[in-house]
Amino acid sequence: MRETLAEVMVDEGHEVRAAAHGADALDALATWTPDLIVLDLMMPIMDAYEFRELQRRTAAGSSARILVLSAARDVDNAAERLEADAWLTKPFALGDVIDAVDRLLARGEAANRA
Repeated sequence: MRETLAEVMVDEGHEVRAAAHGADALDALATWTPDLIVLDLMMPIMDAYEFRELQRRTAAGSSARILVLSAARDVDNAAERLEADAWLTKPFALGDVIDAVDRLLARGEAANRA
């Protein structure tokens, strides 16, 4: 799914870095400042909660918007605990992800202009 989402986002004109797990994502933040992080709750090596705790400490990732994707039953509560900007419950349509990404990035651009 990660690879498919990355391909779709690239096709939509976004610059994308994909990571297999939270530790890889943190490594990517050492050299790249994303506007948005798409985060799965259940990742190998490091779950979303540990990732967010460490990610908030990095200058590169601290201001990124967060979109949580999960099959968890209470994804809304998890997203709130993670201070995510939005969430989608699996299964979802790719169009829903594209819409959420576009909405979150537009919101970030509007905030930057204010």
